[in-house]
Order: sequence, then C-alpha cells, then structure tokens
Amino acid sequence: MRIRTLTVSELNKYVKKLLNCDPILNNISVKGEISNLKFHGNGHVYFSLKDQQSKINCVLFKSYCQSVKFELHDGLHIIVKGYVSIFERDGQYQLYVENIEPEGIGSLYLAFEQLKEKLEKEGLFDPSLKKPLPPFPKKIALITSPTGAAVQDILSVIQRRNHCVDITIFPVLVQGENAAAQISEAIRRANRCFDDIDIIILARGGGSIEELWAFNEEIVARSIFDSRIPIISAIGHETDYTIADFVSDLRAPTPSVAAELAVPRLINIKSKIEMSYRRINELIVQKVKDKRNELKQLDELKLLSYMKDKIAQNTQWLDSLQKDLISSLKMKLQTYKGNLNENAAKLEALSPISTISRGYSVLFDLEKNDSIDSILNVEIGQRVKILLKDGFLFCTVDKKEKEDNLLERIQTFKTTG
Repeated sequence: MRIRTLTVSELNKYVKKLLNCDPILNNISVKGEISNLKFHGNGHVYFSLKDQQSKINCVLFKSYCQSVKFELHDGLHIIVKGYVSIFERDGQYQLYVENIEPEGIGSLYLAFEQLKEKLEKEGLFDPSLKKPLPPFPKKIALITSPTGAAVQDILSVIQRRNHCVDITIFPVLVQGENAAAQISEAIRRANRCFDDIDIIILARGGGSIEELWAFNEEIVARSIFDSRIPIISAIGHETDYTIADFVSDLRAPTPSVAAELAVPRLINIKSKIEMSYRRINELIVQKVKDKRNELKQLDELKLLSYMKDKIAQNTQWLDSLQKDLISSLKMKLQTYKGNLNENAAKLEALSPISTISRGYSVLFDLEKNDSIDSILNVEIGQRVKILLKDGFLFCTVDKKEKEDNLLERIQTFKTTG
C-alpha cells in the first residue's frame, strides 16, 4: 500500500485532531512548578510547568486571567486545569490553561496573603498614619448595601445613641464582580463631593471569603488609604478579617460595634457635662471659702506693715528708675552738644568772613558790585573795590597777567613749605 506524503501543516493538523479527540487530554489537571513566566502585552500569559524530570509549555489566555486572584511568579507550585493541543505553526504541543489553583493552599487565601504582604511593605498598614476619629461627629457616611442587615443595625444604633447625627447612605454592591469598583468610587466621592462628612463607616454582614472578597481588592485598599476622612471598617463577623480592616483607621468586629465606636451616647455626654459643671462649681465655692479664711486669719498690723513695705519698695524702685533716666538724658544731651559744637566749628572754618580775617580779600566790580573770580572778567583801567577784614580799597587796574594752573602751584607751595 502506497503511503501518501503529508505536508507539515497536514501533519500538525492531524496530530492536533488526535489530541483534541482524546477525552483525557481534553480535560486534564496537571501540577508542577512555574518557570520562564512571561506576561505578553496583549494580556496573555506564557510559562512552563515543570517537575524534576520534565516540563511542558503552557499558555493562559487573557479571558481566563481575571479568574486568577493571586499573583503568579517563577517557583510557585500550582495545579492547572485545561486541555492539551498543538500550536500548528510551530508544531509544538502545549497545555492551554483555563484555571489555576495554588498547590496545597486556596487561591483566594494565597491572593490575600500576597496583597497583604505587598501593602504592608508599602506602609498602608502603618499605625502612625491612622487618622483619629472626631469625638463628636455631626455627619456620617455609610457605605454598604442598602438592602443588607448591616445598614439597619447601624442606623438603629446611631439613632438610639445620638439622634442629632446625620447619616448619608452610599448604596453599593458588597459582593460580586463590580462590587470593589463601586466601593472604591463611593469612598472617593464622599471625599471629593462632601466637606461636612466626619466619619465613613464601611460595612457589610458576614459571609464566606468569596462573598467578602470585594473588601480584599487592591483598589478598595488604596481608596481607603487615600481618604482624608477617617474610615471605620465593619465587615463580616468578629473572626472575619479583610485587607480593608488592616488599611482602615479603625476596625470594628461588627457593624453594630462600628456605630457605637463612631457615635457617643447623647445621654453620656449630658451626664459628663453636668458632672463637670458640678465639679467646677464645687471648686469655685471651695476656692472662695479658702480665700475668705485666709483674709480672716491675717493680722491687721501685719497687713499694714506688709503694705508699707510694699509701698517703700515701689517708691525706691521708682527713684532708681528716675535716677537712671536723668543720667541717660544727661549723657545724650552731652553727646548732642559735642556734635553741635563740632559741626559749628566746621561751618565757621568754611565761612567767607573767617577766610577774609586770615588775610585774604575779595575783589568786586565797582559798577556792578559783583565779585570778580577771574582776570577774564576785568579790563585794564577798570575801577574795582577790594574787601579786606577792616575795610575797602578802591583801585584802578593797570595790568593783568594770566597764569595757568596757578591754584595748583599755590597748593603745592603750601604743602611743601
């Protein structure tokens, strides 16, 4: 019998058909260790699953990635479910993964521990960053399901403890695919759109880890951490812990306890005010009595002596101040007087009269009676008047000689002798 020659594509298609028809390979679970993990830009995940002797290539398509709650990494031991087929182009058989579970531990628990460790390293659980609750809140935002038991419990407790507190309900889903996004948006909206909210209570009743999972999502944790308004988490029962509990400013074991922690009892506040008023009144009365007794016990002679001594001390203190003031004024006056004399001497030295008294003279035009400071302003035969320290001379100019740099030569002569 003659065997037909196949092309490579035909061979790969035939092998793929055989694999796809095998009931075992079409729905199989395989356990192993992740290696060569790669996250493709299109959202698909590629990795190898290996044991001590062998390995198989695996692909997790984007549509199945959302069902994996925990973080994949090399070295993680997992159990995968899917089917074995062949990638025709490369002739490579591989495992097409549809579901992944961690080996020996629940996937949700692993995801919880991974996110908890990540956020703790980033400081989202730091006790020093927890915001204190206001002692007397006026308005509280309640983020929860409007149809659950938690909302009724909280409303009942708050109204019973303090009917003056306003409550604004932000209705959200508390479980399911869209719950985390709604819870996160409600927290951000309360911070963004309301300036008068004092406390946020994040609440829901008890449930399984799957039902409470919305409060373990990273988007909710970061919204709680970014909130400027203090947040009380009241999720599930006392034994239930979520990531939201670790990030919140205060955790309440139940929704009812959250209401008690948020709102003080009005009757207790009134009682404390009345008690404080009575205590203050008693202290004032007692203080007045004590002072009256002190006055009664004072000897009038001692009191008179005390007052005289007090007056004498104050009088002496005033005398000392007066003496210091007069001394300071005298010193300032002497300083001002010295400065005045010094300035007067400088002005006197610059006075024209002082210059004339030292042997100098001033030349005037006899007709105009203006001073002459240059030979260019006088003519031969011109009548002039000379001012001396004790009178005037009336003269006629017979001759004039111009000398360049005369003042500089006179100054040099004075300097050298």
